[in-house]
Amino acid sequence: MTHGVVIIGGGHGGSQVAASLRSEGYEGPITLVSDEAEIPYQRPPLSKTYLKEPEKGLQELRPEAFYTQHDVDLLLKTRATAIDRDLRRVMLDNGGTVGFEHLVLAVGSRPRIPPIPGTDLEGVFTLRDAADARRIHDAFVGAEKVVVIGGGFIGLEIAATARQLGRDVTIVEASDRLMGRSVAPEVSAHFLNLHRGWGSTVLLDAPAAGIIGNGDGRVQAVELDSSDPVDADLVVIGIGVVPNVEMAAEIGLSTDNGVVVGEDLRSDDPGIFAIGDCAAFHEVSVGRRVRLESVQNAVDQGKSVAKAIVGKGVPYSSVPWFWSDQQDVKLQMVGLAEKATQRVIRGNPDDGAFSVFQFAGDRLVEIDSINRGADHMLGRRVLDAGENLPTPEQAADTDFDLKSLIKRPARA
Repeated sequence: MTHGVVIIGGGHGGSQVAASLRSEGYEGPITLVSDEAEIPYQRPPLSKTYLKEPEKGLQELRPEAFYTQHDVDLLLKTRATAIDRDLRRVMLDNGGTVGFEHLVLAVGSRPRIPPIPGTDLEGVFTLRDAADARRIHDAFVGAEKVVVIGGGFIGLEIAATARQLGRDVTIVEASDRLMGRSVAPEVSAHFLNLHRGWGSTVLLDAPAAGIIGNGDGRVQAVELDSSDPVDADLVVIGIGVVPNVEMAAEIGLSTDNGVVVGEDLRSDDPGIFAIGDCAAFHEVSVGRRVRLESVQNAVDQGKSVAKAIVGKGVPYSSVPWFWSDQQDVKLQMVGLAEKATQRVIRGNPDDGAFSVFQFAGDRLVEIDSINRGADHMLGRRVLDAGENLPTPEQAADTDFDLKSLIKRPARA
């Protein structure tokens, strides 16, 4: 009897692999190993709605009955501790083992901790899973002054939520703009104005030098390189993540800011795949290896791996897209701007709804959209099709109907 497929990691990607295997007709055993206590759930709400009201519960990706009905052995509160490549088995923290023919590493990442003193003080948090969100929510009770270290997506989402809960919020960002590695400068400036308008203090060019305790082991302030310390009852660190590659490295798989995989997401071992936050793969649009942290990437890679396992594999080439909800503002991004040489704005930032179209020469490579979902959807369709449109002039002209550029299939 075949050992089947073992999936390590119960996030979006891991759950998707299990579901897609069954929809692709795979009939062998499937084991999904998750170290969390919850049925695999939607993670984006953790920094927003769930952080505000965890009592309303998590949004399950699929109901528990799905795993039973599709004969997926879901092992919750179970941690994979090691992999034996020779014997093709995974060791578990409960002393058990599970054999595999194919293994999928969907192990994700963990919050990056800055090399500064005080990160172990009481009242200092990171956010990665539901348990973290519940701890932060509970700590909001009695906390008046919240300091968020990091002005990226997760930091800004938490800051926006904290303001909705009436807390005094300070955001400290080491670089000269918010979300600087991810969005166009115009978008950074817009969100700077938004957060300040919501009542947060935003400090740019302000690296955190340390977290100061009160003598009893509890946080009291955040020390900055550039100014006086900022008082804090609660600190959340959101400066990025580190891919979980340790198990892969221990068994000799190549790693480079992630588990290195080929075009079909296989590692050095043809029976072992890696997907999602932990996978370093070749991104065709930029022509180099990248690692992406997004729900879309994890889900699409999960679907791709399932196809590869059943013999229908094709090179992974999904266009990356992302989003961030901060209070009532939706930021959507599609494509990667690494090779961009010019950008144009469509719409008026003063109206609270605009997009930045980024081009490499005259070829569209990325769009940042704020409350303009139609622009985002057009970008996904155009970039996915590999079409060279619109032109910069068309993108900037709000009187020009971008939808007119889309080729519609002829009627039967």
